[in-house]
Amino acid sequence: MTPPLASLDISGDGPAPVAVLTGQIDLSNAGALSSEMMDAVSNSASGLVIDLGGLDYMDSAGVNMLADLHERLRWREQRLAIVAPSGSRPREVLELAGTGSVLLIDETRERALDRVAERSP
Repeated sequence: MTPPLASLDISGDGPAPVAVLTGQIDLSNAGALSSEMMDAVSNSASGLVIDLGGLDYMDSAGVNMLADLHERLRWREQRLAIVAPSGSRPREVLELAGTGSVLLIDETRERALDRVAERSP
């Protein structure tokens, strides 16, 4: 049996769940990861934080997944914040895709949680 390309760990302590992704995101797993993360966000949560610091690879399917999650959460009046440290591969991909004007991208999980807690999309 082939191991999964990505690992997803979701913790829900606080105003928003934190999803930590490791491994690789591509077309083969982006949809399933997106569904699993949306299922973890209750209606009373202020939003979702996704930590991409442990990703080795992310292609355009990963960028599209994040943009879709942003829109779905915004529709529910919740926020999405991404943790992608400077110099990391996910940060480079997000910058190349020009997502900085749409997605909240932070260096640290603490800053991302603070931004999600602000609640106003």
